[in-house]
Amino acid sequence: MKAILLIDHGSRRVEANEMLDCMANLVQAIVGPQVVVRHAHMELAEPSIAAGFGACVEAGASEVVAFPYMLSPGRHATGDIPHLVAEAAAGFPEVAWRVTDAFGVHERLAEVILERAGIAPAQRLSAAEACRCWHSSRSGTACGGACRARACAADEVVAAA
Repeated sequence: MKAILLIDHGSRRVEANEMLDCMANLVQAIVGPQVVVRHAHMELAEPSIAAGFGACVEAGASEVVAFPYMLSPGRHATGDIPHLVAEAAAGFPEVAWRVTDAFGVHERLAEVILERAGIAPAQRLSAAEACRCWHSSRSGTACGGACRARACAADEVVAAA
C-alpha cells in the first residue's frame, strides 16, 4: 500500500501545525482508503518526520511518498527534509520511499491566489500551455525541480515508458 507523508516546517503556533493535520485529512478524503495519508513536522512540533514515517508503516504502507508541504525548493525542501526522511526510512528497510519536489510553480496554485484575491481568471490555460517555464528568462532551470516545464517533461518520459 502506498502512503503520502505531508511534511511542513513546524511552528510554535498551534494553528499553523493544525493546518497540516487538516490538509492531510482533506487529501485522505480525496484519495480514498487505498492510500494512507499522514503528516509530520520537520521541527518545533509533533509528530516528527520519524513518527510520521512510522505511522505510515504502521498503517500498512509498503511505499512512502514524502511531500515537502512548502512552496519553493529551498534548503528545507531539498536538503533537510530528504535527510530526515532517509534517517526515518533506515529503520524500515523493507519500505520503499521517495521525496517529491515542493509545490513550485503550478497553474492551480495561481488559481488559488486569484480566488483568495477575489479575482476571476481571464482565461484558463490548457495543460499544454501551462507546461512551460514561467521564469522571465524561460531558462527551464530557475526553479530547479519545482519548474513546471521540468515536471511536465518528466511526466512525458514516464508516459512514454
